[in-house]
Amino acid sequence: MINKISRRKITGSLTLGCASLGVKKSMANEHKRKSFVFVHGTWHGGCVWRDVRRNLNKKGHDAFTPSCTGCGDRKHLMNSDITLETHITDIANLIEYEELENIILVGHSFAGLIITGVADRLKHLIGHLVFLDALVPTEKRKSAIRKSSNGAYSEYWLKRKEKFIDGYQMNFFDEYPIKMLVPEENTDQVQWLERRITPHPESSWTNELNLKNKGWQNVRRTYIHCKGQQFSQ
Repeated sequence: MINKISRRKITGSLTLGCASLGVKKSMANEHKRKSFVFVHGTWHGGCVWRDVRRNLNKKGHDAFTPSCTGCGDRKHLMNSDITLETHITDIANLIEYEELENIILVGHSFAGLIITGVADRLKHLIGHLVFLDALVPTEKRKSAIRKSSNGAYSEYWLKRKEKFIDGYQMNFFDEYPIKMLVPEENTDQVQWLERRITPHPESSWTNELNLKNKGWQNVRRTYIHCKGQQFSQ
């Protein structure tokens, strides 16, 4: 069964409620305390989940919204050595050091790669994976940006790369208008998100995901697809 919810009813920067994340109401209403880990997409930081975290905390759950290295409030750590593995390790370490288990791990957009990498390492600690309009890696798709059959990047990507800050900080977010994420007329949320966008390390897009334990396979998972003005579960 596919459930559809109007985008304009559930978006608030990325502050989506539990229902919009594909987490069934019964899960949110159960008395048992649950642990959520939310992973942001490209150009964002953990702050985009701020209202989600607050709402879940009020319901008695634990919600963690880390920023990956070089992103958001950790932008001061941006450097050319950051890789996809760096971001996977960021999240895996949080889970291990907080001693979390049976977690609901949510990844938005590009972070589908990250949560898959985390699931590959810590499958025994994950109760549910949620791909929020996210990239789902497969044997044929292991990176956000793919090379052609001859091992070269497309001319379109190379032209973009010429404009990157210091050659590796992706800053083409101006091509992806904020209105894709929040209603254009909601000026407060638009301005809030614009103030928090940061460049993103290129290697986390171009690196191929290295899986040793079949990634998301054998893990309970939900995919939420954003199409037009609706999310589909």
